[in-house]
Amino acid sequence: MSAPAEGLPRQAGPASPSPPPLLPQTDSRDKWSKKMDFLLSVIGFAVDLGNIWRFPYICYQNGGEEVTCLEKGAFLIPYTLMAVFGGVPLFYMELALGQFHRVGAIPIWKHICPIFKGIGFAICIINLYVAFYYNTIIAWALYYFCSSFTDTLPWTNCDNPWNTPNCTSYFGRHNVTWTNHSKSPAEEFYMRRVLELQNSQGLYHVGGIRWQLLLCLFFIFTIVYFSLWKGVKTSGKVVWVTATLPYVVLLVLLVRGATLPGAWKGVVFYLRPNWEKLTSTAVWVDAAAQIFFSLGPGFGVLLALASYNPFNNNCYRDAIITSVVNCLTSFLSGFVIFTVLGYMAEMRDVEVEDVARDKGPSLLFITYPEAIANMVGSTFFAIIFFLMMITLGLDSTFGGLEAVITAIMDEYPQVLAKRRELFVLGLITVCFLGSLATLTNGGSYVVKLLEEFGAGCSILAVVLLEAIAVSWFYGIHQFCSDVKAMLGFSPGIYWQVCWVAVSPAFLAFIIISSLLDQPPLALFDYQYPDWSISVGYLVGASSFICIPVYMVYKLVWTPGSLKQRLAVCLRPEKTIREHQQGPASVLPSAAP
Repeated sequence: MSAPAEGLPRQAGPASPSPPPLLPQTDSRDKWSKKMDFLLSVIGFAVDLGNIWRFPYICYQNGGEEVTCLEKGAFLIPYTLMAVFGGVPLFYMELALGQFHRVGAIPIWKHICPIFKGIGFAICIINLYVAFYYNTIIAWALYYFCSSFTDTLPWTNCDNPWNTPNCTSYFGRHNVTWTNHSKSPAEEFYMRRVLELQNSQGLYHVGGIRWQLLLCLFFIFTIVYFSLWKGVKTSGKVVWVTATLPYVVLLVLLVRGATLPGAWKGVVFYLRPNWEKLTSTAVWVDAAAQIFFSLGPGFGVLLALASYNPFNNNCYRDAIITSVVNCLTSFLSGFVIFTVLGYMAEMRDVEVEDVARDKGPSLLFITYPEAIANMVGSTFFAIIFFLMMITLGLDSTFGGLEAVITAIMDEYPQVLAKRRELFVLGLITVCFLGSLATLTNGGSYVVKLLEEFGAGCSILAVVLLEAIAVSWFYGIHQFCSDVKAMLGFSPGIYWQVCWVAVSPAFLAFIIISSLLDQPPLALFDYQYPDWSISVGYLVGASSFICIPVYMVYKLVWTPGSLKQRLAVCLRPEKTIREHQQGPASVLPSAAP
């Protein structure tokens, strides 16, 4: 359903009687100090820890002995197609929406389709769940970073108090037999020193809080607070370091990895295609899920960051640049990771697919640190590697929390406009308290549960409904008119087809496939109990339920017959066409 014709810009004509006042945030809204502040913030959000471990390690996610990583080369084909027809169009859509309406994820639905306002609340809840576990992963990286300032890295040998008889160090040694029971020094450092998993009995008894991790997390949230408390003018300066440093480190690690013995094995393994895998649904689901989670539409971050842009900023060019940078970073990180995996396979005298047995962030905290510990200059490479991880994580945290801050402050400007510092402090405190369970001895089990369900199918469902609401209810023609008002040209037929049909179809495909194929949840040797899976589904549903609940609330409290209520709830409440740049007049409210 398109917005009424009178919602379009007017260049001339009689003045409208009694025009509605501008929204407060449109008049006094913050702006980016420089264009590069915005670009680096978007790139920093999109390029996160997932680019370093999820993309190179996606071939392990399907599980099962019959699935090998030889599908990796073939994976690049569905990944590219999903990016071109799914991820990038929605990335562009969110940047354009945020820049045109200049508000966050909650109040923006007043101007699009009010009955879908629950999407904004769902986005904020999802971002909170992500903050509960994602910052703990950064705290782990900070623990490693602090532990790296030694002549001999603590995960180099088996002579430490936390090591067990199964600890096997093979680097620089001959006639060392590696068995299924063998544990590397790096693995035991991560599990028995950093996490202290041996003091936990799973989710039934997670154990006490690790005070060292508590201090690390407190330091991380302190950095986050002082980066966000004043708005985009402060966070825009911080990203000049946090968004650029990872690329310097990646290039250094790539050069070092390419000179390691056996590196070529990892590269061949990374790029060799197995075309039969293209017929596997799992490969396409993985490709689609990776591109959507990597680019990040649906988290409200792109809406928030773009809302501080000038009205005539070229968001189309920004979308193309940042999307390409994101995908190329993922591809580059694959070389960085797999050269090291090839080196480890050479040292262990095993195949590359046998090197890393665990899935997920273990690649960052076990496999790669193990290889670094046995390089010349190990201390230096460990320091820069974990510094890179910290900066990658901070960028994404900035984006996720800024989405929540912008959405809520724009929804309640009269209350929060002059209390940003206090509001941000309250939000950071909530996130810190919500993270305490992830700092226990069994905290990694909680992290895995939140990662799997906190922002799994729920965020994909949010993106799907967002695309449908904009393209089908607000109207693709109205949205294209909005883009033309900003950029001077209307999106081409390719973008319109993607927004209306192709991207929603991809998202529906991922959601249905994911729900139909739910493998047992496990971490290390721990199988999650059935009750924890039920809790996980409740966590996922707790955010998505905001959407139908608000729909019912909106219909019940809107006066009139059912037909009149639907007409009001599906029509933009306010149509504003006056911006700080642009002479178009303010038109009367479209709502009756």
